Amino acid sequence: MHGNAQSKTVIITGATGDFGRAFAQRFAAAGCHLVLAGRNAEKLAALHASLNVPCHTGAFDMTDRAAMEEFIKKIPESFSGIDVLINNAGLALGQEPAQEASIEDWDTMIDVNNKGLVRMSRLMLPGMISRQRGHIVNIGSTAGNYPYPGGHVYCASKSFVKQFSLSLRADLQGTGIRITNIEPGMVETQFSAVRFKGDQDRAAAVYANTAPLKPEDVAEAVFWAVSLPSHVNINRIEMMPTTQSFGPLAVERF
Repeated sequence: MHGNAQSKTVIITGATGDFGRAFAQRFAAAGCHLVLAGRNAEKLAALHASLNVPCHTGAFDMTDRAAMEEFIKKIPESFSGIDVLINNAGLALGQEPAQEASIEDWDTMIDVNNKGLVRMSRLMLPGMISRQRGHIVNIGSTAGNYPYPGGHVYCASKSFVKQFSLSLRADLQGTGIRITNIEPGMVETQFSAVRFKGDQDRAAAVYANTAPLKPEDVAEAVFWAVSLPSHVNINRIEMMPTTQSFGPLAVERF
């Protein structure tokens, strides 16, 4: 990492998911101090125990604004100078057509993917600006760039993340704060198992007979963007496995 890696303090939301764990491991390898947030206290403790760097953990739900604010207030002084925020917490639920989709699923995606992300960003920014350093990395998706059947609210939520990231850049000009949106395509994680609510066969079929990205590939992109000298801002990184590309536009034929 550019400069003294050990001086970097990185906060990761959704830390116990496949992406979050890969991010934690990559930044730990560089000697960073980590603040890890997730819903499951036991999984957070296990992740903490597996990392050979100073860690502070906090268990709360990203949809609980009061719990998020309390967590941030209680970050110990030795971890309070956050250099990097990785807004990783997010999910997709269901892939039925819009007219059949669950409104509850839609609400949850918006609450986590959008409301949770913007709240965490807003709570972190004043400290970063006062310290005149900081980098917010949002985990978007190619779903925010290319719609697909059954994507509806998930695609829209990730498009929101992209535009929010770019708008933050505009607002923060002159502050030295960097903003990056990482937009992965197909990555083999528990993402599809969550989307299909535990249907492992349906989830496995998403990744069958191809070579998707791995969480470590995305972690390397995040680490690279953060590691560049402070005068360099990577606005967006869109990445796909070599085996994935763009589909043709749909045409209804009679």
